[in-house]
Parts: sequence; C-alpha cells; structure tokens
Amino acid sequence: MPSISPADLLACSGRCFTKRDLRLLHAALLRRRHILPAADAVAVLAKLLRFAAVSPAGDLRHASVLLSLHLPFISAAASHLAFFYNTLIRGFAVSSSPSAGIELFTAMRRAGAAPDAFTFTFVLKSCSRCHSPGRLPSDLHAQAFKHGCLSARSEHVHVHNALLHAYASRSAVDDAHRVFDEMPVRDVVSFSGLLTAHLKNNQLDSARMVFDQMPHRDVVSWTAMISAYARASRPQDALALFDAMPVQPDEVTMVSVVSACTALGDLATGERLRLYVDSNGFGWMVSLRNALMDMYAKCGCLPEARELFDGMAIRSLASWNTLILAYASHGDEESTIALFHQMLAHDNSVKPDGVTLLAVLTMYAHKGCVEEGRTVFDAMQRGDYGKVELTVEHYGCMVDLLSRAGHLEEAYKMIEQMSIPSNDVVWGVLLGACRMHGNIDMAEKAVQKLRILNPHEGGYYILLIDMYTAAGRTAEAMEVRRTMNKTRAKKTTGWSCPTTVCLPQQ
Repeated sequence: MPSISPADLLACSGRCFTKRDLRLLHAALLRRRHILPAADAVAVLAKLLRFAAVSPAGDLRHASVLLSLHLPFISAAASHLAFFYNTLIRGFAVSSSPSAGIELFTAMRRAGAAPDAFTFTFVLKSCSRCHSPGRLPSDLHAQAFKHGCLSARSEHVHVHNALLHAYASRSAVDDAHRVFDEMPVRDVVSFSGLLTAHLKNNQLDSARMVFDQMPHRDVVSWTAMISAYARASRPQDALALFDAMPVQPDEVTMVSVVSACTALGDLATGERLRLYVDSNGFGWMVSLRNALMDMYAKCGCLPEARELFDGMAIRSLASWNTLILAYASHGDEESTIALFHQMLAHDNSVKPDGVTLLAVLTMYAHKGCVEEGRTVFDAMQRGDYGKVELTVEHYGCMVDLLSRAGHLEEAYKMIEQMSIPSNDVVWGVLLGACRMHGNIDMAEKAVQKLRILNPHEGGYYILLIDMYTAAGRTAEAMEVRRTMNKTRAKKTTGWSCPTTVCLPQQ
C-alpha cells in the first residue's frame, strides 16, 4: 500500500473494506494529493468518506476528521459540496449520536453550503432520533421549504416522509397531519409516520382509523398496532387484530400477543401461541420464551414455566427474574431461593439486579431467615452483585425481616442510617412489628416519624391507641386520640384481598 501510485489510488479507494484500508488509503492520499488531478482527489475523498461514514465497518470519528481536514480543498475543488456533508450527516443519523448530525447541519449552513433534498432527509432522520431540546422539526421544516425541498415533485416525497416522522417522534400530531395532508404522493412510509404520531399520543382509535386506511400494511404496521393495544390494556383488540394478520409476524408481534394473553389470563390461546412459536421457528428467541414463561406463571402453571426455562440454551437476566418473580408471587419460598442460588452458581454471565434481590429478600422475610437476609443485603451494599441500586423497597424488606424476628432496635437503626430518604411505608412496617412484639417505646418513636411523613393518616394513631389501651395506659391513649382529632387525621379505608408478594414488574 505505501508504494501505491497516484493513478491507482482512485481504483483502490473503491475497494476500501476495513479500517486498516481506510487509514492506509488516507495516508497515501495525504502524501499524493498535490500531484493528483483535483477531480480524482475529490473522487477518492468521496469514496473514503462514504466508507467511513456509512459502512457498518467504517469509523465515524475518522469520517469527521476526513471532512474537517480536507474541507478547504473540497470547497475549492468540488462542484457539489452538499454531497460530502450529506454523507457524514447520514452516518450520524443512524449512529448512537444523532445529535451530531444536527450540529453538522448547523455548521454546514454557517459555512455557506447550500443543502439539498438529501440533506434534509438525513438531518430530519437525526431529528427523529434525537429528543434533546435542540433543533426542532419546525425549524428544519421552514428551511426545507425555503430551499424548495418540499415541492410537489415526486422526488421530494422522501423529504415529506422524513419531516412527517420527525413530527411524529415529538408527538406533534397536528403538525404531522398537516404534512400528511399536503403531501403530493403518499406511500406506506407516510401512513406509518401518521400512525406513529397517533400511537405516541396514545390515540388508539385515531391510530386504528389511519391503520385501516393504509393501502399497504407490512409487519411493522401490524405489530405497532397490536403492541399498542397490548400496552394500553386492550388485550381483546390485540388478539383480534393478530387473528386477522395476513403477513408473517415477527418476534415483537409475538411478544405483544403473548402479553395480551397474559393480561387476559387466556391460557388456551396462550397454549395455541406456544405451538405456533415452536412450529414457526420462533422458539429460540429469548424474549419470546420469557413472555411465554410469564404467561404460564400468571395463569398459575408454574411447572410449564419451569419447563420452558429449563429448555433455554441461553438465558437473559429477564429469564431468571421472570421465574424467580413467578415463584415469589405464588409464595413458593423454597423454589425462589433455590433458583436464586442456581443463578449465582451456574450463570456467571448474568448477575442479579434489584428486582431479583427484592424477591429474594421478600422470601427471606416471609421465612424469617435473618442471617441469610443479612448476608444478601450486606453483599448488595458491598457491590458483590455488581452495581445494584439500593431502593427504599430493599430497606423495607430488611426492616420487615428484622422486625418480624424481634430485632426492633436493629431495624430502627437501619432506617435511621439509610443512604436514601425513608418513607412512611418503612416506618409503618416497624410500627406493625412493635404492635406484634408489644414494644410501646419503639412504637412511640415510629409514630413520631410517621406524624412528620404522613400526618393525615389516622391508622398509625389508632394502632398506638390500641397498644396503650391493651397495656392499661388509658391516659396516653386519650391524648393520642385528641392529637388525632386535632390534626384531622383519618384512617385510610382498608381493602380485603388475597395475600400475595407485591414485587415490581419488569
């Protein structure tokens, strides 16, 4: 490569396939640009920039260096400067830094380069993927109109579509509708943009009207509508639409449909979907098997959920959590803890997170396993499980565990020394344990905290009144009653429900 001739440099630049090729060819260009015809040097730069910015094997950082380093030469020698900006903006638009595409467009305008239709297509795509309060679609809308890129000519349809999707990404339904109504030609991309705008605003009935009017509906359109119904707790509509689906569903479709079955508790349809999954080659998909496990668990079929879990060649954190939460929610303490230890012993690639550990601590609290709970909690604090954020729920489980076992002083100190603010729920757990163990002194401390955190809740006062009364301390009971009446605290109405383990959903 170092001995490449100027004549061969142009041909070699078209065969740039790796970052090493890019570096070598760029170095050769830097040494020989002064002896190359200007047109050939521009062509080499165009090919190298295209590879660096757009190719999956490229390098956006090197692409940025290419453009900034050679911009003075390109500006003097190239007849269409926008092409070079467009190429790099296009790369940023699909990267993890779409805002850089908007910044480059701003730099392009400051440099006096005239944007074209491709420029606006790519920068609007960047805008769709960037939700910072920077450049808004309306700003780009005005500029695209000013430069004649929103005319009635058919070649500008992609600009209209990009603008429509940019408005849709910001949930600007009225603006998206206006662009849609003004479009000279509409295609499936146009309808998809309008559909997205309504779905992002949770306007499901309006979205369904757009969906029904679409001249062509691909799997993305069907899946978007089905998923929206499932998320909006309209599982019947999701399943009905799935049954009418004429195209092959994908993984996202199937996960949404299984979630709809879970919400309905429709085990029969769920079983039918599992057969469909296995017979159509979806069975290897981890997220789909997780959804099926969750469906079985919530329908009370834990053996079937475990069978799916045991048959997985690859398990994600969600796989472990789905089954651990299933056992915990059904009060199966032994299986919850056994599966947790299996996770630690057999899957070094996956570490428990806050959800996993909350389920385990809850089970330890129910079993009264104080030492085991302390071990897990201490390991969380040391970071043995990786970066796990301690939440008030984790502290609440430990306070419950210690309090049930009669370690009220330790529970009190734990609340006082929490690394995050405590709340009335944690102090309420301690107060309940004080009643269980007849510790009035600690109950008084807990109520003092609760009067600050939730002064209008009368249940705490009533519990302390009952404790005073049971101990024959009627004067204190009457004083608490007067304080309760003075603050106008009311006891929250209780509701009767089956005892379950309440854990956050993933």
